[in-house]
Amino acid sequence: MQVGHAIAALWLFWVVSWILAASWADPAQKRADFRAEARYRVFWPAGTVLLFVPAHGYVGRLRLWMPTLTEAWICVALIAVGIAFAWWARLHLGRLWSANVTAKADHRVVDTGPYGLVRHPIYTGLLLSILATMVVKGTVWGIAGAALLLVGVVVKARLEESFLRGELGPAYDDYARRVPMLVPFAPA
Repeated sequence: MQVGHAIAALWLFWVVSWILAASWADPAQKRADFRAEARYRVFWPAGTVLLFVPAHGYVGRLRLWMPTLTEAWICVALIAVGIAFAWWARLHLGRLWSANVTAKADHRVVDTGPYGLVRHPIYTGLLLSILATMVVKGTVWGIAGAALLLVGVVVKARLEESFLRGELGPAYDDYARRVPMLVPFAPA
């Protein structure tokens, strides 16, 4: 299998499985307003398109580096690790998961499993996969796409933080003091 095909297969697996798994979630009891969610959603389509602009065989001035075959396969492994970490978090969160910023019935702080390492492990896993995809691409488009997706993820994570503080109060504040937001083992 070629590197590009492996990367496409991993991302396709993630997208299809993530969409199919959406049916597991409980219905939302409360949701962040549409305008607040629009702030992060504007970055995601543009970032995704730019990140996945084909770079195979491209040698023009917009290619900044060309990873070796070993480096490229290391990036494939990092993409797989990031997706696996995001899935671990999704499974651990269970029926509380939502694609939107929502509160469910009986919503609570989950601080075990991957949520004991970072407050937003799904985003952490996806960011690892995004950055590894950017590195294997080695293009200006890949960097721009990763940057837009990073901004979108941080904006959504901050919106979730604010929303969850409002919903869960001091329990979430305590959790935020103990566990870093996106980078494991970083100071909270």
